Amino acid sequence: MDRKDLLKIGDFASLADTNLRTLRYYEELGLLTPAARSDGGFRYYRATDVNRLNMIRHLQDLGLQLDQIGALLTCREEGLEHHHFVERVRHALSAQDDLLQARIAELEDQRMRIAKSVIKVSECAGCKTRPSALNNFCEPCAETGMPLPKPISALF
Repeated sequence: MDRKDLLKIGDFASLADTNLRTLRYYEELGLLTPAARSDGGFRYYRATDVNRLNMIRHLQDLGLQLDQIGALLTCREEGLEHHHFVERVRHALSAQDDLLQARIAELEDQRMRIAKSVIKVSECAGCKTRPSALNNFCEPCAETGMPLPKPISALF
């Protein structure tokens, strides 16, 4: 391989819009390997290696962890039959989608609890009762007799 077609690590980092530390870390994890090394140990990359780096970033953006990405790259490089490789990628993405769906459900639950708290706080705005030890700090509500939403009960 002719070194004149290769980029030094700093030039490659600039081209890839990343930093040297990330490139070295990805190399340590086996995600990105320099095309060559000089006698002094300097790393050299092909300009096309940016495509692999962008693929890693894209998979990270989809939520895959670096070890999952590494496993996919390893099975691809080990010559796994195409349909098996495609199935592994599909499975990894499907599993990530399941995790995201669970997280979305958690976030929707949080939003519901926040909405209930906002309603209660709005009701409290016009209340003449002020939280004190004499009224058990408004627990339960002096107006409605209902318990306060747990996320805000300590405020009142």
